[in-house]
This record gives sequence, C-alpha cells and structure tokens, in this order.
Amino acid sequence: MRSPILCLSVLGLGILACQTRPTPDRLTTGRWVDLSWDFSSETIYWPTAKPFTLEVVSDEVTPGGYYYAANNFSAAEHGGTHLDAPIHFAAGHHTTDQIPLDQLVGPAVVIDVSTKAAASPDYRFEPADISEWEKEHGRIPAGTIVLVRTGWGSRWPDRLKYLGTDKTGPVAVPELHFPGIDPEAARLLVERKVDAVGIDTPSIDYGQSKTFDTHQILFAANIPGFENVAHLDQVPDTGAFVIALPMKIKRGSGGPLRIVAVLAGQ
Repeated sequence: MRSPILCLSVLGLGILACQTRPTPDRLTTGRWVDLSWDFSSETIYWPTAKPFTLEVVSDEVTPGGYYYAANNFSAAEHGGTHLDAPIHFAAGHHTTDQIPLDQLVGPAVVIDVSTKAAASPDYRFEPADISEWEKEHGRIPAGTIVLVRTGWGSRWPDRLKYLGTDKTGPVAVPELHFPGIDPEAARLLVERKVDAVGIDTPSIDYGQSKTFDTHQILFAANIPGFENVAHLDQVPDTGAFVIALPMKIKRGSGGPLRIVAVLAGQ
C-alpha cells in the first residue's frame, strides 16, 4: 500500500482525489472512461454462478397520478464487472467491506498483451510481460493499480467467444478457455507492492486453471482483483487515475464493481 495519504471529498457530483503529491484536477480537464459492463440478462457470469435477474416491481402511472418505477434484482457476487475480495481465496483476509479505499482509488498502469493473447486463448500474462513494460516505462511504483489488457473485451457479450463455451453448469468448466495471469507474474506483482490487479477476462487465472494459484497468491497478500474490466483499449499504458468502488457487501467475497478511469485532458 502506498504511503501518501489519500483523501477523498465529494465536490458537487464528482470526487476529488488528492495526495501529498497532488494529481491533476481531472474532474473538469480530464476525460472519463467507463471500465464497467452494464448488468442485464446478457451479462456473463461463471457457468456455475447465478446470473443477473431483474424483476420489475413497478413501471406505471400510479392511482395517485404520478409515475413510479422500482425493481428487484438478484445475482451472484462474482459476475459481470466485479471485485474479488481477498477472502475469496484467502481465509481471514479482507472481505469486500474491509478493503481500504486507498487500494481501490489511485494511479493505474495498463499492460497490453492482446497480440499474444490473440494467438492463444490460454495465454498467461507472465513476468516477461512485466519486464518488457518496465523497460519502456520504468519500474511499476508501489501503490499502483495494474490492469492487464488481453483484448478479450472485444468478445463481450458473446459467451462462446468470451468463455470458450456457451454451456452452463459444472459441465462447462472444463471447456473454459480465456487468458489469465501466470502465478509467477502474480508473485512479481506482490513484490512490486501493487494495490490491486484487474483484467478484461472472466478471471485473473486463465480458463483452464484447476487450483487458481494466481487468486491464492494475490489474495494472500490482501491484493484485490477486478475481473471483466471493460474498454481497456481506451486507457493508456500510464497516466490514468482509476476509481473502482464495489457494492459494499458486509463480509462479502466480492461484488458488482463500478470502475472508471480519469485520463489527463487532451
């Protein structure tokens, strides 16, 4: 976790993020990029998870003469653009509501491996990818949010292209094929003391993983994960400021995530 004190204050409709080394005021000069997929009947969930459902309670003009809309919704914690809290694979570690805010808000880098992933749906982001990025941009600073771009977002919401199968239930799991993060790369990110790690695929572990080692390694270090991150092709390698705030579920293992990036004004 980074040492500068991060403070948040609500200003009108926005959030001003300030540190001991101030970031630019991007509320008025920056460009906002939505990194979240919306939630609907098309939202992709793990094949064994309960999908998102919306029950319309009211969508009409009431007897009182005014229009009233209200819905009920239900879904698994892990689906669509969502947070994985460390407790998901590390007993006794942070639950969704316990993750410090300054791990969810801060400077971000994007490491693009889309060309390699296009050649193999089972590609695993590896330490060499980090080294290659650092040769160009310098060492990843502690306290950074690292986002891995595989290009998989272009396949959303086609379940077959995105997951490798359009089946549901346990029979679908052996057929999952999508890129993820190699455990050795996860260990290197722990060494870098990053605050969070995100990816534009269904899981930070690749589809054929059986033991989810990357989850175990990152979460043992209380580093949360963001999965199914959208539109990473719109975020530069460096210079973005990310705000990733999940639904605050008490004792949760994850939850729906609204994640946005603020880019420097152009």
